[in-house]
Amino acid sequence: MEKTLATRLGGAARVARTRLNLTQADVAERIGIASEVYGRLERGHMLPSIQTFRRLCVVLSISADEALGLKPSQDVKWAAEPPSDYGESAELRRLMRRAKQLDRGSVRILSVLASQFKPRS
Repeated sequence: MEKTLATRLGGAARVARTRLNLTQADVAERIGIASEVYGRLERGHMLPSIQTFRRLCVVLSISADEALGLKPSQDVKWAAEPPSDYGESAELRRLMRRAKQLDRGSVRILSVLASQFKPRS
């Protein structure tokens, strides 16, 4: 029973993540777990805590019922409009994750380097 639930939850998470064009690392960061742990969750090898499950549903814009396979997918009021940062490209999200790990001096250097590029028109 528990394995079936974990598999169902993992599959629902994968479908929702893909629909939002997010990587596993993106979702893991937003719900506050390691990307390796999120990968195990998505593969159906574990169940999340209640707090993590709730954050997962919010980040992936799915209802708990949908995530648990209790009823067919429906539009959820709070999930109608994803947060604006979901529109960022995967490359930009990866760059932001890496930049957050840099020390202050490295961030300054990166900023100077970035200022040398012309903005998109």
